Amino acid sequence: MSTIGQSGRPAARSDVIAVMKTHRRDGHKPTWLLVIAAGSLILAACGAAGSDVGNDSDHEASSSTTVTTTTMAEALPAAGTLPDGPSALSDPGSPEFPDPLVPIDEIISGGPPPDGIPPIDSPVFVDVIDNLDIIDPNEPVVALEINGDARAYPVRAMIWHEIVNDTVGGVPVSVTYCPLCNSAVSYRREINGVETTFGTSGRLFASALVMYDRATQSLWTHFDGRAVVGVLTGTQLESIPSPLLAWDEFRSTYPTGQVLDFENLGFRRDYGRNPYTGYDNPDSNPFLFRGTLDDRAKAKQRVVGVTIDEVSTAFSLEFLSDGEAKATNTTIGEVPIVILWKSGQASALDGFEISEGFDVGSVGVFDPAVDGQLLTFEVVAGEFLDLETRSTWNVTGEATAGSLVGTRLTRLDHLDTFWFAWSTYRPGTDLIEG
Repeated sequence: MSTIGQSGRPAARSDVIAVMKTHRRDGHKPTWLLVIAAGSLILAACGAAGSDVGNDSDHEASSSTTVTTTTMAEALPAAGTLPDGPSALSDPGSPEFPDPLVPIDEIISGGPPPDGIPPIDSPVFVDVIDNLDIIDPNEPVVALEINGDARAYPVRAMIWHEIVNDTVGGVPVSVTYCPLCNSAVSYRREINGVETTFGTSGRLFASALVMYDRATQSLWTHFDGRAVVGVLTGTQLESIPSPLLAWDEFRSTYPTGQVLDFENLGFRRDYGRNPYTGYDNPDSNPFLFRGTLDDRAKAKQRVVGVTIDEVSTAFSLEFLSDGEAKATNTTIGEVPIVILWKSGQASALDGFEISEGFDVGSVGVFDPAVDGQLLTFEVVAGEFLDLETRSTWNVTGEATAGSLVGTRLTRLDHLDTFWFAWSTYRPGTDLIEG
């Protein structure tokens, strides 16, 4: 194991290439996949203008820069109200706004208008137990459980819509997924006691989704849930862990849960197809990424990012994965954690069909303490086992046999993402590789 700290030298920006060639990990011959022409790339998912038509516009990508670390708005009105002011969608440079947290000229239009990539505002769900074969077992879903209400949001839908405004376990949430940075993050959609919904702004920052709240039309970064331009600049949303899991893992763990019924949402999309074929290639550059890339790892190296008490660490997927399953007992700062990895989840960004993507596995990050006892995990015969009680566990942190059966580990926030995205938003991060 090698640990690379903050001293890694960032690389200069790579020039945009005219044609990018990928190699596949499944043994097929290389395929020509993305044609980039002087600042534009046709990505069908990102231009879905309108709520029920299939015409798709182009995405443009933004540059990146080190983001500031302010997390609190300078001033908010009394609880239950929000400030008035101009819209950051139409006038991002208004002098009435607090100083932006990122350079405004690096928030770049992706082509479609606000909500041209249509969020799902009226999600429809069906019971898991009656729909076990709604998607292939290896397809990724965004998994969210609040107050016993467990829901799966198939990435085959999220890749076309990027945001679902929902209420889970009585909590208003926005479930978000950014294909260009390969990350899923969920937030409580309440600001200063006011419930709102979030939409897609049609803009990108650091090759990542920029959202807007429909109450004030401030702009927010998907990756860390901060308002970066507008009257709410500096406000931080409350994040809720929502890992990417293989559908097989979700349906086994939450048989009484629900799954998004993507065929009955009122949209016409080719659900199941990956409009970013070959994008999950670590030897390729992120889409029109400008600025500075941290060259301690390849820009699109898959990492698992964890931040605890303002200490950030990125673990390469190669380090965390091995065979059918692997348990990694480690610390972030002085805080012990355990990272569980299990094979069986397809990359959504590799093959033409999502289910055809190479195996990236499912990851869970947890507090390894149960009732004050610190557990140490290993893999025995393909199963997670804690050495202290000899109980067996699954990748969602539930004990399935032994003296602790039925116990759940406390899930910690983490991001399955690309290195360029994590290192841009967490510039002080450590990197751990095998």
